[in-house]
Amino acid sequence: MSTGSGADSAPAPTSTHESKTGGTFSSLKIRNYRLFATGAVISNTGTWMSRITQDWLVLSLTGSAAAVGITTALQFLPMLLFGLYGGVIADRLPKRRLLLISQAALGLCGIALAVLTLSGAVEVWHVYLIAFLLGMVTVVDNPARQSFVSEMVGPAQLRNAVSLNSANFQSARLIGPAVAGVLITTVGSGWAFMFNGLSFIAPLVCLLMMRTSELHASVTVKRAKGQLREGLRYVSGRPELIWPIVLVGFVGTFGFNFPIFLTAFADEIFDGGAGMYSFFNILMAAGSLAGALLAARRRSSRLRMLVAAGTLFGALEIIASLSPSVWLFSLLLVPIGMIGLTTNISANTSVQMAADPEMRGRVMSLYMMVFVGGTPVGAPIVGWISDVYGARTGMAAGGAISMLAALGVGFALTRVGGLRLKVDLRPGRPHVRFVPREQLATAA
Repeated sequence: MSTGSGADSAPAPTSTHESKTGGTFSSLKIRNYRLFATGAVISNTGTWMSRITQDWLVLSLTGSAAAVGITTALQFLPMLLFGLYGGVIADRLPKRRLLLISQAALGLCGIALAVLTLSGAVEVWHVYLIAFLLGMVTVVDNPARQSFVSEMVGPAQLRNAVSLNSANFQSARLIGPAVAGVLITTVGSGWAFMFNGLSFIAPLVCLLMMRTSELHASVTVKRAKGQLREGLRYVSGRPELIWPIVLVGFVGTFGFNFPIFLTAFADEIFDGGAGMYSFFNILMAAGSLAGALLAARRRSSRLRMLVAAGTLFGALEIIASLSPSVWLFSLLLVPIGMIGLTTNISANTSVQMAADPEMRGRVMSLYMMVFVGGTPVGAPIVGWISDVYGARTGMAAGGAISMLAALGVGFALTRVGGLRLKVDLRPGRPHVRFVPREQLATAA
């Protein structure tokens, strides 16, 4: 594949074919990835514990929900401001070595917050500072971790490994908050932070235990001027990269604001309080975990799957926003979590498979910057709509924007790929499908 600016790019592919080696957990047969996943599930559990405990600590120190929002924004802000530079660094340095540094730094941040909390010296500005430092480390850690997956498993198992990474993260999302709640109420917030800091020992040990000879050949890019602009030109000239990133940007910015949606529905619409909010999150996590495991079984990454999932995700959010009862709303959260995760995995895999190895760090940094960095932009907008026009309108607006974005991206991809919609009403044939223009002309 060409590594130029994209003038010679081919039409967007509709699928990325992989090995016939299937199975939900097939990539775990690879020793290096098995080590990676083991370390990740431990550190992910610690991370989710820390997120819950951090919010609780800030609330107890300040009594302000706005202060909790500031903490979250500070942790996401570095990705929005410096995310692309993290991708340049990830392309220049060996990914495994970079992850050893970043994971150690994340662990030290957790231990520092634990020491401050256990000593009774913690103040809210300490939490702000450490949240910002965590965000700065994530700027480098995210693209390095995302692109390192292909070095461990190769292209044949990439989709499966990306899906299992998501399943890993969602499993920790089910366990971490529950453990954090027990620790906060029994021994205090400081020990939850300490567990998080120490949990990063696991991925460090697993990275050191990897057999470097079994890693797929990596491409490191020598330091040069203009590498950031080169990455942007590379993505902008390739429809198979730019359109999934655009879709993920809209969905992540407006559709994935579940802390706002779920708290508003639990508190304002259904008068259920914190217990109901926790129940909603468990249902979302269960759906997301199911979506990740189902995605792991699929052997190919298709852009039409991404468009369909994005459209259905938006439609489900709109339907859920109109739910008259808490039980219907709760039931819809499971497929929303499932389809939302399918959208994310489909976009992630499509982008990784379509990117050249020497550009993958920069491409994935742009992907994560758009997906994660959009939160500080979209959350205030969706929050304002929810405050002024009500929670139902806020959630419906997020779903509508996501659905329209998916339909718009689908239209753009069909134009770029030279496709047309074909409707066939004869029995035993696909009723609606996309086919090349030439095929329609021949049939006519």
